[in-house]
Amino acid sequence: MSAHKFPIRIYYEDTDFSGNVYHAAYLKFFERGRTEFLRDAGIHHTELAAQGVAFAVRSMEISFDGAAHIDDLLSVTTEATSTTGARLLLQQTILRGDTVLTRAQVMVVAIKTSGGPARMPAAIRALIERES
Repeated sequence: MSAHKFPIRIYYEDTDFSGNVYHAAYLKFFERGRTEFLRDAGIHHTELAAQGVAFAVRSMEISFDGAAHIDDLLSVTTEATSTTGARLLLQQTILRGDTVLTRAQVMVVAIKTSGGPARMPAAIRALIERES
């Protein structure tokens, strides 16, 4: 599947006292990238919620390879690598130009808004299968 790209501008609020992006801010950037990846595929959180389905991050492995700074323009790439009945595995990367700053492998699970596991929505399974 081709990687989805989403631009992020770094603001003062994203940085710590050293002028580098605070490590927790990268989690927000990855979340925005995942949301826009799904939105561009026609999958909207509000529509899923109306069907009683939501997503939760089950696990995330992050590597911090470099630091971003105020006013940087970054790109968050998101690529779905596999899906099962209730899980979606994603590779995400944050880049400044061609330089990799942060990488994450993210497992997202489908859950019922009332609690408990749910089947991965057919639209997501189809998206992965279409690109395989």
